[in-house]
This record gives sequence, C-alpha cells and structure tokens, in this order.
Amino acid sequence: MDLQILEKALKLMWQYEYKWGRKQQDNWDQKTNFIYDTRTFWELQERVASFEPKLKNYTMNRWYNFWSAMWVEYIFSQHKNVIANKNSYDKLVDFSINGISFDHKTSVYPRQFPKWYEYGKQNKKELIEWLYENQSQQWRKHLSNRLFIVLCDSQTQEHRKMKAEISLLEEAIDRYMNSFDEDKLCKLDFWNGEIYSDIIWVEK
Repeated sequence: MDLQILEKALKLMWQYEYKWGRKQQDNWDQKTNFIYDTRTFWELQERVASFEPKLKNYTMNRWYNFWSAMWVEYIFSQHKNVIANKNSYDKLVDFSINGISFDHKTSVYPRQFPKWYEYGKQNKKELIEWLYENQSQQWRKHLSNRLFIVLCDSQTQEHRKMKAEISLLEEAIDRYMNSFDEDKLCKLDFWNGEIYSDIIWVEK
C-alpha cells in the first residue's frame, strides 16, 4: 500500500469518535479479523454496515490501529540493520534491530500515568515500567523486549489522530534509527529475566 493512500485512508477515521465500546477481547476479535485484509476505508465501511454500533466502533478502531502499526513496521524494515519477523502469528516479536528482537507498541501519552509529559521524558525508565505494568494484558505472561512509540499532540490534545500521521511517524522513527545505540536501551529486570526497551517520542 502506498504511504499517501494509507495516510488518507486512516485520516478518514478522524470524523468518528474514538470509542471502543468495550475492552479488547477474543470473542469480538474473532468476529472482526477481516480487518487484516481490508485495505481501504470504503471496504471497511461496507463490511461493518450491518454491525450494531458498539461492534462497529470496535471494528473500525481495531482497523485503524492495525494498519497504522503495519506501516510503522514497514518503516522500521527499511533500515538495513532491521530484520522483519516473517512469522505473522508471533505476538512477541515484530522485528529485530542489530540482532535484538522487539515488539513495538504505539500509544498516546497515558493520562493515567501520575506525572506530566515532560516528567515522563526526563524519567523514561519509570514511564516504561509503568507502561509494561498497565498497558499489557496479562503482562507478566508476555514480557518481551519492546519499543514504545509515544504520541503527544500538545496543540490539540487529540493524540490518537497522530497514528494516522504516517509522515510524522516516519520522521521520528528514521531519526531514532539513524542514531540507534543498543547501549542506551533501558534494561529492566522483571521476575522472568532482563528485557530491553526504549521510547520513541513523536510530538506536535
């Protein structure tokens, strides 16, 4: 999919309220797994037309997050020291950088984190630990190396819209990768061993 086409498709979601209707769960995921091969917004609209409102919102938001994440993985894969994971069923590894495997997660700056954005930037390890503990379902069973892409729109506070700002994401990821230094990764020692993590900040 062309970058500009994808960006336009994702931005069409901005006209809808970002409301999931319920927490992500297996039953609704199984009903909506067609998002993986639904490449256009108009096709998505056709496939959810008969859904009741909560399931429709759930599906559209899941589609939005999935395709933004797919393009983020593609951006990483364009760097020569990155190897994409060809196993699409592996939920713990998206790619490796210099031989270090990573999952990636794009997230808005968490409102529940009890400190302001600037504090989070200055205390990255504390925020990373909080993200592992609060944003990973059954996190103790799924600890792995992770790169967090944290979005913050200080102008409008509509942080989730930045998931569709593909060009902005690309700039931030390229900047990070061009200066990537594995010695600067955060090392966390959880109950099942040491893991590596970092944050890529994307700001407006």
